[in-house]
Amino acid sequence: MLRTRVIPCLLLRNGGLVKTVQFDNPKYVGDPINAVRIFNEKEVDEIAILDITATPSNKEPNFELIADLASQAFMPLSYGGGINSTEQIEKLFSIGIEKIILNSVLEHKPELITSAANIAGSSSVVASIDVKSNWLGKYSVYTNSGKKDIKVDPISYAKRLENLGAGEIIINSIDRDGTQKGYDTKLVGAISDAVSIPVVAIGGAGKLSDFKEAVDVGASAVAAGSFFVFHGKHRAVLITYPEYSTLEELFN
Repeated sequence: MLRTRVIPCLLLRNGGLVKTVQFDNPKYVGDPINAVRIFNEKEVDEIAILDITATPSNKEPNFELIADLASQAFMPLSYGGGINSTEQIEKLFSIGIEKIILNSVLEHKPELITSAANIAGSSSVVASIDVKSNWLGKYSVYTNSGKKDIKVDPISYAKRLENLGAGEIIINSIDRDGTQKGYDTKLVGAISDAVSIPVVAIGGAGKLSDFKEAVDVGASAVAAGSFFVFHGKHRAVLITYPEYSTLEELFN
């Protein structure tokens, strides 16, 4: 296993696999079951699955689809989207999800992190923070799939979620999402410096060196979507993953 995790992030929308740009204009890129099977063949260490329609539609997780994905996966799966109760969390763990990812629910029910950590341990509880900057460059946390600015500083928010029991932080730049122009390393570095738990950078990866830059500023792991599903300047859909030896050389 690599010292630094490199995690494909799959976005679900009404049961299909999509990719967004700055959290907008979702483009259908295929069947999630097929994507998991391809990543099996690539010997990926971990996959994150986010249902981007569950919370905005006030729907609970699609347990049937999630169970199907978990049954096909040879690697650990993390899941987020529509989670708002301990009962749902227990069910997700029971059907094969290794980590649960909490995001929008934490605005109103931050104690759910503590409850989840009591169920499965902090290492199985991930807090996801979506961040956007204004025209002055000031960062703010957004919820509801990037639609709602809760006017909270992401650094203080990350510290609070760590104190509540989160075992990992995903820091997602809305501005960089799907652009493949590189991670917001300033943001990643600030969050990494502020907390003592692992930080996963996502949003903007377009080339291998972007992974290294995120790790150099403090990220413990890197995640990406477009990088693994699009190929070439015309963004043709081609699910791929770097060779293990390539990644090993990158981080050593």
